[in-house]
Amino acid sequence: MQQAFIFDTAPFAAAHASTIAETPNGLVVAWFGGTREGHGDVRIWLSRRRDGQWSAPEPVADGVASRLKRFPCWNPVLFQVPGGPLLLFYKVGPSPSRWWGMMMRSTDGGSTWSEPERLPEGIYGPIKNKPVMRADGVLLCPSSCERHGWRVHMEYTADLGKTWRRGPPLNQREAFAAIQPTILNHANGCIQLLCRSRQGAITECWSTDGGETWSKMQPTELPNPDSGIDGVNLADGRGLLVYNHAAASRSPLNVIVSDDGVHWHALAVLEEVSGEFSYPAVIAGSCGRIHITYTWNRRRIRHVVLDPADFEHRPIESGLWPA
Repeated sequence: MQQAFIFDTAPFAAAHASTIAETPNGLVVAWFGGTREGHGDVRIWLSRRRDGQWSAPEPVADGVASRLKRFPCWNPVLFQVPGGPLLLFYKVGPSPSRWWGMMMRSTDGGSTWSEPERLPEGIYGPIKNKPVMRADGVLLCPSSCERHGWRVHMEYTADLGKTWRRGPPLNQREAFAAIQPTILNHANGCIQLLCRSRQGAITECWSTDGGETWSKMQPTELPNPDSGIDGVNLADGRGLLVYNHAAASRSPLNVIVSDDGVHWHALAVLEEVSGEFSYPAVIAGSCGRIHITYTWNRRRIRHVVLDPADFEHRPIESGLWPA
């Protein structure tokens, strides 16, 4: 396991909610940073990895509305379209219950960006975790809304963000307050949504028709301390999930794997001391290695590289860590 900070010093005090993508020109990481979460000076920052080194953080988006009005930015999400542009989704607004969706595009691996585009009313884009592209070219965007309680929904775009449609809510507020879903594909053709919730457990929905309709939301056996999660499919089809295996704190930060999305096995512990280690983002790189970024005590962003081959010959616990 390799670990490194994206930056050691930066022109902002707080950093949170990172996202990572692999472009033809290398890895790119973005996050929001400023005085503190929700402050008007919070912008979207970005760093690119070249020749084994991360570039100095640079701002790529802000919430300036006028000379006298400026809103904070929130929750960037990067997605590299296969053979196409690098997309950056993010949110702007006074709070998560009143923000709106934005997006930008890059054709050079994040070096330069298009002008920001505001998404249609009621469309937020992928809310924290990366979208997944179906075989028919439709981008499945896992989203949620906090305006009238925490509700999960899906958003769909067949033309990389030019036009959109939004699916219905996937949870009843009386049963689960859930947001920030992540997508896993399974060998049987099913798609699984795993969500952050306020009910003490990661929740899930399943689809058998490519993400058009979904089962009723249910709790999983995995705990959730009201904190973000993220998952990715490995090259061999297994699902990998990064999350806080705790009931009430954002430490430890854990990695687990599953063949079916139901039975999970402990793989690695990224952090286990007291602190906040949260909001992971994870991708499977073209070299076969797993890249994870996460918030490190709200001050920095840490990058971790895991090689699945390192774990092939190690015994993995048959179950999970004790709560």
